[in-house]
Amino acid sequence: MDSLLALMTDPTAWAALVTLIVMEIVLGIDNLIFISILSNKLPEAQRARTQRIGLMLALVMRLGLLGTVAWIAQLTAPAFTLFAHAFSWRDLILLVGGLFLVWKATSEIRHHVTHSDDVSDNASSTVQLTVAAAIGQIIVLDIVFSVDSIITAVGMTEHMPIMFIAVIVAVMVMLFAALPLSRFIDRNPTIVMLALSFLLVIGMTLIADGFGTHVPKAYIYAAMAFSAFVEGMNMLVRKAKAKSDRAVSGGK
Repeated sequence: MDSLLALMTDPTAWAALVTLIVMEIVLGIDNLIFISILSNKLPEAQRARTQRIGLMLALVMRLGLLGTVAWIAQLTAPAFTLFAHAFSWRDLILLVGGLFLVWKATSEIRHHVTHSDDVSDNASSTVQLTVAAAIGQIIVLDIVFSVDSIITAVGMTEHMPIMFIAVIVAVMVMLFAALPLSRFIDRNPTIVMLALSFLLVIGMTLIADGFGTHVPKAYIYAAMAFSAFVEGMNMLVRKAKAKSDRAVSGGK
């Protein structure tokens, strides 16, 4: 109890908490985009429940991993050497997760491109996944992102209460943002392609990280933010053009 009170009155601890919460939310964006795209392939009545289950599983995994910090720290130690490169278990997890994300994003992009002109197929393409299959795929990515998230948290602070609070707050923010993000993506088809491109980049980044080539996440998220800004401008232009066309047709 005394240690908790000391943390509550320590400005450094509060700064670490705020920084870690922001970092966890940023790292959780990848997970949130994947869950939103995947849940949009389900019947509308099942989407919100699937998102909640996926994010609650992410929370349980993160909290569970926090309880095994000593084991998590060992994941970064070299486990074996292949082609003169030392791989840790974390590297393998990132490689598997990256390959899965690249495969999933590529297959979804291919599906959207090959069915972009088929209206009848698009009408039925949202219902091509069961809840169990969706949750299964979410769990795979939850494991990858949870390990990366906890290793980041361990590297930023040594205080367990700060880690627990940051993880809980970050997942709660994701929980509230999941449904609005899912609806926004569903209403804007071009956003779907942009989000899938983000997942493809994230997957390649995980693979590079698994091979020991660290790509600063700030560069990735800056590029994603710029792409989202450009797409936002395009959406405004399309909306203005559609409004102008309606006004012209109405005048006639």
